[in-house]
Amino acid sequence: MPASESPFDPQEFERSLQELEQSVVELRSRFEQVKTDQQRQQELRQRSIELQRRRQSPQTQAELKRVREQLDALELALESHLFSWSGLKEAFWQAVRFLGLGIVIGWLLRAIVHG
Repeated sequence: MPASESPFDPQEFERSLQELEQSVVELRSRFEQVKTDQQRQQELRQRSIELQRRRQSPQTQAELKRVREQLDALELALESHLFSWSGLKEAFWQAVRFLGLGIVIGWLLRAIVHG
């Protein structure tokens, strides 16, 4: 089979690999943001509990309201991320499939060229 009839398109593979790398970077960024938001959520919940235990002065009530508003906004942000482990699994298996396929194709091409 002449090289011009090869079903392997290096440019298409390179483009797919770049898309995959970009997806992994975006996924990592989203994951880090979710971790940060979850940590902040825990801190705000703890602060809210502490404020509820104090004597209820107008200042404490105002701070408690502010903390609850921040907590609500943060919970909304976390929900909007639509973060699910199934999405993470899908990206992982796509990476394994594309990288594994690239290695196999590389070995085959090397074997044909040096064969």
